[in-house]
Amino acid sequence: MLSDASIRAVKPRDKAFKLSDADGLFLLVRPTGERDWRMKYRVQGYEKLISLGPYPTVSLSQARLKFKRAKERLLEGADPSVKRATEKVAGNDSFEAIAREWFSTQSVRWLPSHADKIIRRLERDIFPWIGKHPIKTLKPAHLLACLKRIEARGNLETARRAYQNVCRVFRFAIASRRCAHDPCAALQGTLLRSKAKRQASITDPLQFGELLRAIDAYSGSHAVRTALALAPLVFVRPGELRAAEWSEFHLDRREWRIPGTRMTAGIPHIVPLSKQAIALLNDIRPVTGNGTYVFPSPRSWTRPLSNVALLAALRRMGYEQGTLTVHGFRDAAATLLKEKGWNRRYIEKQLAPGKRHQVRGYNYAAYLAKRKVMMQEWADYLDILRRPAPSRTRTRRE
Repeated sequence: MLSDASIRAVKPRDKAFKLSDADGLFLLVRPTGERDWRMKYRVQGYEKLISLGPYPTVSLSQARLKFKRAKERLLEGADPSVKRATEKVAGNDSFEAIAREWFSTQSVRWLPSHADKIIRRLERDIFPWIGKHPIKTLKPAHLLACLKRIEARGNLETARRAYQNVCRVFRFAIASRRCAHDPCAALQGTLLRSKAKRQASITDPLQFGELLRAIDAYSGSHAVRTALALAPLVFVRPGELRAAEWSEFHLDRREWRIPGTRMTAGIPHIVPLSKQAIALLNDIRPVTGNGTYVFPSPRSWTRPLSNVALLAALRRMGYEQGTLTVHGFRDAAATLLKEKGWNRRYIEKQLAPGKRHQVRGYNYAAYLAKRKVMMQEWADYLDILRRPAPSRTRTRRE
């Protein structure tokens, strides 16, 4: 812990350095002798940094008070940096001010990862060009120029999503009487259409069996190998797998219950666990069972595996870009289960919806008994694929 005496005693160095106080609060000492309070924190795995003011204008006790208030906002789900940016533009009718106001009212209903993508998209591709303009003065040409810049980078899907975000900001502005007309309507049909991209996957049974054997032989970390071995047995999204928490597993009921806060569509999801999946979990429990995450980062057990850990392992195993992704296990499971005659509704329910408009009236426990049978027979089928065989017997399940 710092004290005023220890801060005053420190001399500048050739390079800037930090004096840590506690839990993310530190004083940055520059070669010029200037000293500034900083707060480091994480939101949805992203590290962020905000300034709390210069020392001694902001004293040690004042810095700690600011830090405490920012931490309280963080615990309530509010990103201190977003709140600060909103306050800076509050009180005017610029596009950025109204967009941030819209974001602050809507983001409380979103997953942090989804909210972060939206605000980053606006800050990177929209605000620099039209953010300071009064919203009522913006014309279709202004918006189209922004969107075409995104398209010029080849990011057609990003352009489409940015267009949707801008449209919602204008609807919010009209509803709050800061704007009378929506220029987005004139842009319908002007954006290039992006082709739907399928995640690279392996759906040939013989090749899939080779993949399973390659995973079994992987010589990397225990956590990565176990996560890769579990991936085809549960075929959830990569982020849902990497951040799996021990508290979500109910092995006595053979279920993995993922809370809605971790699902793309914001609703809970049940993954029936086969005997093979439970065996993998029991194997890694002595190693990571005392922590939060089933697959913790090797650098810090307070964080899950990084978003590139599993993909990097596949690349080291020889599966190059365009051949296979971790997300591809979902496509493989859907394809092979359909080929084996399983009911399409059971498969789709097990994959879980990925878009919020798909969840109206959604029952996440539907067909659970049938899905448990399907998931166990799927795991048994994967065991067969591990053993090279000339033919596979197909069965139909209704």
